[in-house]
Amino acid sequence: MNTSDDNGPLPVKQDDLPEGVILRDHVVDGIQEYDQRLPFWWLCILFGVIGFSIVYWLVIDDRTFIGSEDTQIDRKLAAIETTRLANSIDVSNNELFWEMSANASIVAAGKKSYETQCVACHGTDLMGGIGFNLVDDEWIHGSQPSQIYVSIDKGFEDKGMQAWGPVPGQKRITEVVAYILSKNDKEQMLKAAESSNADG
Repeated sequence: MNTSDDNGPLPVKQDDLPEGVILRDHVVDGIQEYDQRLPFWWLCILFGVIGFSIVYWLVIDDRTFIGSEDTQIDRKLAAIETTRLANSIDVSNNELFWEMSANASIVAAGKKSYETQCVACHGTDLMGGIGFNLVDDEWIHGSQPSQIYVSIDKGFEDKGMQAWGPVPGQKRITEVVAYILSKNDKEQMLKAAESSNADG
């Protein structure tokens, strides 16, 4: 590496440069270093971009808003879970029915079907009328979710309840069962199932 002492006189002198350009005192490998103010237009763009980024960060890109991103993720996960449950209907799987009863979308669909086809006999609050009470601890035809499904699907012609299987179909009946379960206490229904099995 050569310095100005090794190279002799500098090829460019301060007097040769335009106003505002400063020639530094050192030379490295024959290269002289200049120093000058940045152009005004360039500084305006630089500080403008810095200012915009600060405003964007503080005002426009408000990631501190609680629930914005998390809610979107939760909604997408809930939709995926609803699709998974709806496509894995096993009417003999009691635990799957209970899982469905905790899914808001499935319960809402079941409520809609219930209000269309079941409310006339079982009441808006599921407490019965013409039909049985669906929120007490007495389950004559079985309190297991799979038994409730069969009761709705096959019906009881001798007691005035038609077989609903052909009308709404398996998916909607499953949703109705999930809705009924969502209005009941799981532990209470499991106890009713145990006592029913003990009596049987």
